[in-house]
Amino acid sequence: MALILTFLGKGGTGKTTIAIATAKKLATEGRRVLLAGQDPSPVLGILLETSVSFDPQPIAANLDAVQLQTPVLLERSWEELKQLETQYLRTPVLNNVYGQELGVLPGMDSALALNAIRQYDASGKYDVIIYDGNSDLDTLRMMGMPEIFSWYIRRFRKVVQESDFWRAVSPFIQPVTSVVLNVSWTGDSFAQQPTNDMNNILDRGKAAIADPNRVAAYLVTNETATAIATAQYLWGSAQQVGLTVGGVLLNQAPVSEGLTAKFAPLPVTGIPTTGEKEWGIIGQSLPDFSQAAAAPRPIDIDVANRQVKLFLPGFDKKQVKLSQSGPEVTIEAGSQRRNIFLPPGLSGESVKGAKFQNGYLIISF
Repeated sequence: MALILTFLGKGGTGKTTIAIATAKKLATEGRRVLLAGQDPSPVLGILLETSVSFDPQPIAANLDAVQLQTPVLLERSWEELKQLETQYLRTPVLNNVYGQELGVLPGMDSALALNAIRQYDASGKYDVIIYDGNSDLDTLRMMGMPEIFSWYIRRFRKVVQESDFWRAVSPFIQPVTSVVLNVSWTGDSFAQQPTNDMNNILDRGKAAIADPNRVAAYLVTNETATAIATAQYLWGSAQQVGLTVGGVLLNQAPVSEGLTAKFAPLPVTGIPTTGEKEWGIIGQSLPDFSQAAAAPRPIDIDVANRQVKLFLPGFDKKQVKLSQSGPEVTIEAGSQRRNIFLPPGLSGESVKGAKFQNGYLIISF
Protein backbone atom coordinates (compact mmCIF):
# COMPACT_ATOMS: atom_id res chain seq x y z
CA MET A 1 0.00 0.00 0.00
CA ALA A 2 1.30 3.42 -0.97
CA LEU A 3 1.23 6.74 0.82
CA ILE A 4 -0.95 9.08 -1.27
CA LEU A 5 -0.12 12.81 -1.05
CA THR A 6 -1.86 15.79 -2.60
CA PHE A 7 -1.42 19.55 -2.31
CA LEU A 8 -4.21 22.10 -1.93
CA GLY A 9 -4.12 25.86 -2.43
CA LYS A 10 -5.01 28.82 -4.59
CA GLY A 11 -3.91 28.66 -8.22
CA GLY A 12 -0.50 30.16 -8.80
CA THR A 13 0.91 29.36 -5.36
CA GLY A 14 3.23 26.68 -6.73
CA LYS A 15 1.36 23.44 -6.00
CA THR A 16 2.63 21.62 -9.10
CA THR A 17 6.20 22.79 -8.46
CA ILE A 18 6.05 21.48 -4.89
CA ALA A 19 4.46 18.22 -6.05
CA ILE A 20 7.37 17.66 -8.45
CA ALA A 21 9.97 18.61 -5.84
CA THR A 22 8.35 16.21 -3.37
CA ALA A 23 8.36 13.39 -5.91
CA LYS A 24 12.02 13.94 -6.75
CA LYS A 25 13.05 14.19 -3.10
CA LEU A 26 11.29 10.99 -2.05
CA ALA A 27 12.64 9.15 -5.10
CA THR A 28 16.23 10.12 -4.24
CA GLU A 29 15.59 8.72 -0.74
CA GLY A 30 14.89 5.33 -2.31
CA ARG A 31 11.09 5.44 -2.29
CA ARG A 32 9.28 4.16 -5.38
CA VAL A 33 7.26 7.19 -6.44
CA LEU A 34 4.48 7.83 -8.96
CA LEU A 35 3.71 11.44 -9.88
CA ALA A 36 0.16 11.56 -11.29
CA GLY A 37 -0.95 14.81 -12.91
CA GLN A 38 -4.44 15.49 -14.24
CA ASP A 39 -3.85 18.82 -15.96
CA PRO A 40 -4.21 18.01 -19.70
CA SER A 41 -1.98 20.96 -20.65
CA PRO A 42 1.75 20.44 -21.38
CA VAL A 43 2.79 22.19 -18.12
CA LEU A 44 3.79 18.99 -16.29
CA GLY A 45 5.94 17.80 -19.20
CA ILE A 46 7.60 21.20 -19.54
CA LEU A 47 8.50 21.32 -15.85
CA LEU A 48 9.78 17.75 -15.93
CA GLU A 49 11.61 18.40 -19.23
CA THR A 50 10.23 15.20 -20.72
CA SER A 51 7.06 13.96 -22.36
CA VAL A 52 4.48 12.51 -19.98
CA SER A 53 2.27 9.69 -21.23
CA PHE A 54 -1.13 8.41 -20.11
CA ASP A 55 0.66 5.29 -18.86
CA PRO A 56 3.29 5.50 -16.09
CA GLN A 57 6.75 6.03 -17.57
CA PRO A 58 10.11 6.18 -15.73
CA ILE A 59 11.60 9.68 -15.76
CA ALA A 60 14.32 9.15 -13.14
CA ALA A 61 15.55 6.48 -10.74
CA ASN A 62 12.61 5.31 -8.58
CA LEU A 63 10.34 7.93 -10.20
CA ASP A 64 7.51 7.35 -12.69
CA ALA A 65 5.14 9.99 -14.05
CA VAL A 66 1.72 9.71 -15.65
CA GLN A 67 -0.69 12.25 -17.09
CA LEU A 68 -4.23 11.08 -16.35
CA GLN A 69 -6.32 11.62 -19.48
CA THR A 70 -10.04 11.26 -18.91
CA PRO A 71 -11.00 9.90 -22.39
CA VAL A 72 -8.38 7.14 -22.09
CA LEU A 73 -9.48 6.26 -18.55
CA LEU A 74 -13.10 6.25 -19.69
CA GLU A 75 -12.39 3.80 -22.51
CA ARG A 76 -10.56 1.43 -20.19
CA SER A 77 -13.21 1.61 -17.48
CA TRP A 78 -15.93 0.94 -20.05
CA GLU A 79 -14.18 -2.27 -21.10
CA GLU A 80 -14.00 -3.31 -17.44
CA LEU A 81 -17.72 -2.60 -17.09
CA LYS A 82 -18.52 -4.80 -20.07
CA GLN A 83 -16.48 -7.62 -18.55
CA LEU A 84 -18.44 -7.29 -15.30
CA GLU A 85 -21.69 -7.35 -17.23
CA THR A 86 -20.85 -10.72 -18.76
CA GLN A 87 -20.45 -12.15 -15.25
CA TYR A 88 -24.07 -11.38 -14.37
CA LEU A 89 -26.12 -11.37 -17.58
CA ARG A 90 -26.59 -14.30 -19.93
CA THR A 91 -27.04 -11.87 -22.84
CA PRO A 92 -24.90 -8.74 -22.30
CA VAL A 93 -26.35 -5.55 -23.77
CA LEU A 94 -23.27 -3.28 -23.82
CA ASN A 95 -21.23 -5.16 -26.40
CA ASN A 96 -22.32 -2.86 -29.21
CA VAL A 97 -21.31 0.33 -27.36
CA TYR A 98 -17.63 1.18 -27.61
CA GLY A 99 -15.55 3.24 -25.22
CA GLN A 100 -14.22 5.37 -28.09
CA GLU A 101 -17.76 6.66 -28.67
CA LEU A 102 -18.32 7.92 -25.13
CA GLY A 103 -18.23 11.60 -24.25
CA VAL A 104 -16.94 12.90 -20.93
CA LEU A 105 -19.68 14.13 -18.60
CA PRO A 106 -19.09 16.54 -15.68
CA GLY A 107 -17.73 14.69 -12.67
CA MET A 108 -16.27 11.82 -14.66
CA ASP A 109 -12.75 13.25 -14.37
CA SER A 110 -12.68 12.88 -10.59
CA ALA A 111 -14.29 9.44 -10.49
CA LEU A 112 -11.99 8.03 -13.16
CA ALA A 113 -8.90 9.58 -11.57
CA LEU A 114 -9.81 8.06 -8.21
CA ASN A 115 -10.23 4.65 -9.80
CA ALA A 116 -6.86 4.99 -11.57
CA ILE A 117 -5.11 5.92 -8.32
CA ARG A 118 -6.80 2.96 -6.61
CA GLN A 119 -5.45 0.64 -9.29
CA TYR A 120 -1.93 2.10 -9.12
CA ASP A 121 -2.03 1.68 -5.34
CA ALA A 122 -3.24 -1.92 -5.63
CA SER A 123 -0.46 -2.75 -8.09
CA GLY A 124 2.13 -2.72 -5.29
CA LYS A 125 4.64 -0.95 -7.56
CA TYR A 126 4.80 2.29 -5.58
CA ASP A 127 5.59 3.42 -2.06
CA VAL A 128 4.27 6.93 -2.67
CA ILE A 129 1.69 8.31 -5.12
CA ILE A 130 1.60 12.09 -5.51
CA TYR A 131 -1.60 13.40 -7.09
CA ASP A 132 -1.61 16.84 -8.72
CA GLY A 133 -5.23 17.58 -9.63
CA ASN A 134 -6.91 20.16 -11.85
CA SER A 135 -9.06 21.79 -9.18
CA ASP A 136 -8.81 21.59 -5.41
CA LEU A 137 -12.56 21.35 -4.90
CA ASP A 138 -12.66 18.55 -7.48
CA THR A 139 -9.81 16.85 -5.61
CA LEU A 140 -11.76 17.06 -2.36
CA ARG A 141 -14.91 15.70 -4.00
CA MET A 142 -12.78 12.90 -5.43
CA MET A 143 -11.42 12.05 -1.98
CA GLY A 144 -14.97 12.12 -0.59
CA MET A 145 -16.42 9.80 -3.24
CA PRO A 146 -16.01 6.51 -1.30
CA GLU A 147 -18.06 7.84 1.60
CA ILE A 148 -20.64 9.59 -0.61
CA PHE A 149 -21.16 6.59 -2.89
CA SER A 150 -21.52 4.22 0.05
CA TRP A 151 -24.18 6.54 1.50
CA TYR A 152 -26.16 6.48 -1.76
CA ILE A 153 -25.97 2.70 -1.96
CA ARG A 154 -26.91 2.27 1.70
CA ARG A 155 -29.80 4.74 1.69
CA PHE A 156 -31.36 3.95 -1.66
CA ARG A 157 -31.07 0.19 -1.22
CA LYS A 158 -32.96 0.58 2.06
CA VAL A 159 -35.58 2.80 0.40
CA VAL A 160 -36.12 0.23 -2.36
CA GLN A 161 -36.31 -2.72 0.03
CA GLU A 162 -38.90 -0.95 2.21
CA SER A 163 -41.06 0.20 -0.70
CA ASP A 164 -44.43 -1.31 -1.58
CA PHE A 165 -43.17 -1.88 -5.12
CA TRP A 166 -40.28 -4.05 -3.90
CA ARG A 167 -42.58 -6.08 -1.67
CA ALA A 168 -44.87 -6.68 -4.63
CA VAL A 169 -42.17 -7.83 -7.08
CA SER A 170 -39.84 -9.68 -4.70
CA PRO A 171 -41.70 -13.04 -5.06
CA PHE A 172 -40.87 -12.94 -8.77
CA ILE A 173 -37.19 -12.10 -8.38
CA GLN A 174 -35.97 -15.69 -7.99
CA PRO A 175 -37.47 -17.10 -11.22
CA VAL A 176 -36.46 -14.00 -13.20
CA THR A 177 -32.84 -14.05 -12.00
CA SER A 178 -32.50 -17.75 -12.68
CA VAL A 179 -33.51 -17.16 -16.31
CA VAL A 180 -31.75 -13.86 -17.07
CA LEU A 181 -28.69 -13.99 -14.83
CA ASN A 182 -25.96 -16.54 -14.35
CA VAL A 183 -26.63 -16.84 -10.61
CA SER A 184 -29.48 -17.90 -8.40
CA TRP A 185 -30.49 -15.23 -5.90
CA THR A 186 -33.22 -14.94 -3.36
CA GLY A 187 -35.21 -11.75 -3.07
CA ASP A 188 -33.03 -10.46 -0.24
CA SER A 189 -29.71 -11.22 -1.90
CA PHE A 190 -30.83 -9.64 -5.17
CA ALA A 191 -30.75 -6.27 -3.44
CA GLN A 192 -27.37 -6.97 -1.90
CA GLN A 193 -25.23 -9.13 -4.19
CA PRO A 194 -24.70 -6.69 -7.09
CA THR A 195 -23.29 -4.12 -4.69
CA ASN A 196 -21.07 -6.35 -2.54
CA ASP A 197 -17.93 -5.87 -4.62
CA MET A 198 -18.53 -2.13 -4.84
CA ASN A 199 -19.13 -1.88 -1.10
CA ASN A 200 -15.85 -3.69 -0.42
CA ILE A 201 -13.99 -1.22 -2.64
CA LEU A 202 -15.73 1.75 -1.01
CA ASP A 203 -14.99 0.47 2.49
CA ARG A 204 -11.31 0.16 1.64
CA GLY A 205 -11.40 3.64 0.14
CA LYS A 206 -13.01 5.16 3.23
CA ALA A 207 -10.49 3.43 5.48
CA ALA A 208 -7.61 4.77 3.40
CA ILE A 209 -8.90 8.37 3.36
CA ALA A 210 -9.40 8.23 7.13
CA ASP A 211 -5.83 7.02 7.73
CA PRO A 212 -3.24 9.85 7.56
CA ASN A 213 -0.54 7.21 7.15
CA ARG A 214 -2.21 6.29 3.86
CA VAL A 215 -3.65 9.55 2.50
CA ALA A 216 -2.76 13.13 3.45
CA ALA A 217 -2.96 16.64 2.03
CA TYR A 218 -0.77 19.68 2.56
CA LEU A 219 -1.85 23.29 2.10
CA VAL A 220 0.23 25.51 -0.18
CA THR A 221 0.02 29.27 0.16
CA ASN A 222 1.99 32.47 -0.21
CA GLU A 223 1.74 35.59 1.92
CA THR A 224 -1.14 37.22 0.02
CA ALA A 225 -4.50 37.52 1.81
CA THR A 226 -6.43 35.71 -0.95
CA ALA A 227 -4.07 32.72 -0.95
CA ILE A 228 -4.20 32.46 2.85
CA ALA A 229 -8.01 32.67 2.90
CA THR A 230 -8.26 30.03 0.16
CA ALA A 231 -5.94 27.69 2.07
CA GLN A 232 -7.99 28.13 5.25
CA TYR A 233 -11.21 27.37 3.37
CA LEU A 234 -9.71 24.26 1.78
CA TRP A 235 -8.45 23.16 5.19
CA GLY A 236 -11.95 23.15 6.64
CA SER A 237 -13.42 21.59 3.50
CA ALA A 238 -10.88 18.76 3.60
CA GLN A 239 -12.07 17.82 7.08
CA GLN A 240 -15.58 17.38 5.71
CA VAL A 241 -14.43 14.56 3.42
CA GLY A 242 -12.36 12.96 6.19
CA LEU A 243 -9.02 13.98 4.66
CA THR A 244 -6.22 14.80 7.10
CA VAL A 245 -4.28 18.00 6.37
CA GLY A 246 -0.76 17.45 7.64
CA GLY A 247 0.68 20.95 7.44
CA VAL A 248 1.14 24.21 5.56
CA LEU A 249 3.82 25.03 2.99
CA LEU A 250 4.44 28.78 2.77
CA ASN A 251 5.95 29.31 -0.65
CA GLN A 252 8.53 32.03 -1.30
CA ALA A 253 7.89 33.96 1.90
CA PRO A 254 9.24 33.97 5.46
CA VAL A 255 7.12 32.36 8.17
CA SER A 256 5.62 34.94 10.53
CA GLU A 257 3.93 34.58 13.90
CA GLY A 258 0.71 36.01 12.46
CA LEU A 259 0.54 33.42 9.70
CA THR A 260 1.44 30.61 12.07
CA ALA A 261 -1.46 31.65 14.29
CA LYS A 262 -3.90 31.51 11.35
CA PHE A 263 -3.13 27.84 10.80
CA ALA A 264 -2.52 26.67 14.36
CA PRO A 265 -2.08 23.88 15.34
CA LEU A 266 -0.71 22.86 11.93
CA PRO A 267 3.06 23.17 11.41
CA VAL A 268 4.01 25.84 8.86
CA THR A 269 7.08 25.20 6.69
CA GLY A 270 8.73 27.99 4.72
CA ILE A 271 9.78 27.23 1.13
CA PRO A 272 12.57 29.60 -0.02
CA THR A 273 12.48 31.67 -3.17
CA THR A 274 14.41 29.81 -5.88
CA GLY A 275 15.00 29.85 -9.58
CA GLU A 276 12.86 27.71 -11.87
CA LYS A 277 13.34 23.93 -11.53
CA GLU A 278 15.76 24.12 -8.59
CA TRP A 279 14.23 20.95 -7.19
CA GLY A 280 17.02 20.15 -4.78
CA ILE A 281 16.74 23.46 -2.88
CA ILE A 282 12.97 23.11 -2.62
CA GLY A 283 13.29 19.47 -1.59
CA GLN A 284 15.62 20.30 1.28
CA SER A 285 12.98 22.63 2.73
CA LEU A 286 10.09 20.15 2.60
CA PRO A 287 8.72 18.68 5.84
CA ASP A 288 8.69 15.05 6.92
CA PHE A 289 5.47 13.87 5.27
CA SER A 290 5.32 10.81 7.51
CA GLN A 291 4.36 13.14 10.38
CA ALA A 292 0.92 13.91 8.95
CA ALA A 293 -0.61 11.61 11.56
CA ALA A 294 0.34 14.16 14.24
CA ALA A 295 -2.14 16.68 12.77
CA PRO A 296 -5.69 16.97 14.17
CA ARG A 297 -7.92 14.19 12.89
CA PRO A 298 -11.05 15.25 10.99
CA ILE A 299 -13.33 13.18 13.21
CA ASP A 300 -13.15 11.45 16.57
CA ILE A 301 -15.99 9.19 17.72
CA ASP A 302 -15.91 8.56 21.46
CA VAL A 303 -18.56 5.95 22.23
CA ALA A 304 -17.67 5.77 25.94
CA ASN A 305 -18.28 9.49 26.43
CA ARG A 306 -21.10 9.51 23.90
CA GLN A 307 -19.54 12.22 21.77
CA VAL A 308 -18.59 12.88 18.16
CA LYS A 309 -15.99 15.60 17.57
CA LEU A 310 -15.41 17.09 14.13
CA PHE A 311 -12.50 19.40 13.43
CA LEU A 312 -13.82 22.21 11.20
CA PRO A 313 -11.21 24.99 11.04
CA GLY A 314 -12.13 28.05 9.02
CA PHE A 315 -15.83 27.79 9.87
CA ASP A 316 -17.91 29.26 12.68
CA LYS A 317 -21.12 27.92 14.18
CA LYS A 318 -23.28 30.06 11.85
CA GLN A 319 -21.79 28.28 8.84
CA VAL A 320 -22.39 24.77 10.20
CA LYS A 321 -25.70 22.91 9.99
CA LEU A 322 -26.52 19.69 11.84
CA SER A 323 -29.34 17.24 11.16
CA GLN A 324 -30.08 13.62 12.06
CA SER A 325 -31.85 10.79 10.27
CA GLY A 326 -31.97 7.46 12.10
CA PRO A 327 -28.43 6.14 12.66
CA GLU A 328 -26.84 8.95 10.64
CA VAL A 329 -25.86 12.53 11.39
CA THR A 330 -25.41 15.01 8.56
CA ILE A 331 -22.99 17.92 8.88
CA GLU A 332 -23.06 20.74 6.34
CA ALA A 333 -20.16 23.21 6.29
CA GLY A 334 -19.27 25.40 3.35
CA SER A 335 -19.88 23.57 0.08
CA GLN A 336 -19.38 20.13 1.65
CA ARG A 337 -21.91 17.83 3.26
CA ARG A 338 -20.91 14.81 5.31
CA ASN A 339 -23.05 11.89 6.48
CA ILE A 340 -21.71 10.16 9.58
CA PHE A 341 -22.93 6.60 10.12
CA LEU A 342 -22.97 6.16 13.88
CA PRO A 343 -21.32 3.01 15.28
CA PRO A 344 -22.94 0.54 17.70
CA GLY A 345 -23.36 2.24 21.04
CA LEU A 346 -24.49 5.49 19.44
CA SER A 347 -26.62 4.19 16.59
CA GLY A 348 -30.27 4.96 17.24
CA GLU A 349 -29.45 7.57 19.87
CA SER A 350 -30.75 11.11 19.40
CA VAL A 351 -28.53 14.18 19.44
CA LYS A 352 -28.83 15.81 22.86
CA GLY A 353 -26.62 18.81 22.25
CA ALA A 354 -23.95 20.39 20.06
CA LYS A 355 -21.43 23.17 20.56
CA PHE A 356 -18.70 24.81 18.52
CA GLN A 357 -15.46 25.19 20.48
CA ASN A 358 -11.88 25.95 19.33
CA GLY A 359 -12.62 24.86 15.77
CA TYR A 360 -14.36 21.64 16.87
CA LEU A 361 -18.02 20.78 16.48
CA ILE A 362 -18.78 18.60 19.53
CA ILE A 363 -21.98 16.55 19.30
CA SER A 364 -23.35 14.83 22.41
CA PHE A 365 -25.74 11.86 22.49
